[in-house]
Amino acid sequence: MTALEEDLSPKQQHLLRCTYQVLAEGGLRHLSLQRVADRAEVSKGILLYYFGTKEKLVLATLRWVLARVARRIHAAVQRARTAEEKVHATVDAIFVDPKANRDFYLVYMDLLASAARQHTFQELSATFRDIVDAAYGQIIGEGVREGAFRVRDVQEAAAVMRALVDGLFLQWLQEPDPGATHRQVRERCKHAIFTYLRGGEGPEDSGGD
Repeated sequence: MTALEEDLSPKQQHLLRCTYQVLAEGGLRHLSLQRVADRAEVSKGILLYYFGTKEKLVLATLRWVLARVARRIHAAVQRARTAEEKVHATVDAIFVDPKANRDFYLVYMDLLASAARQHTFQELSATFRDIVDAAYGQIIGEGVREGAFRVRDVQEAAAVMRALVDGLFLQWLQEPDPGATHRQVRERCKHAIFTYLRGGEGPEDSGGD
């Protein structure tokens, strides 16, 4: 269980899932309790009963989706053996499918923009960043010990790996047909990560199917 996860009832999970869908479609600026209530087929009073305020509902939704992403990456890594296999598994778990990735990164960019302006969102953004960096750092550290990766500073390398993933996703979102290039960008991401971690040498096998 990560620092992001909370015990939620099925009803709360339903409300958060609906809030996430509304966020992905219209963004934080256009989010309203009424739109979420309509999507969830409940009254606004139900939302306020469970979450108190619109801001708390948004924060709970962001925490919920970030926890799901962190859990998915963790599960994928646990099935891999070597550090190189774990990098492949991590990227595959992140590049889950075009629609899911588009929805997540649109909502995630809203979180980053809010965190830059509002203290209440900063802690959540920092927590997710720390979880991701720790996961990447653990994989990279294993790769260094295995002799597969050549980096001088594991913590810095983890931040660079995160930057490569996020940067390529931001470029991908600007593609005229993101669905058509999703797989290509996934493999490009693996190539960029392995090239960096191996000190300039690209991967021997991209691991693509």
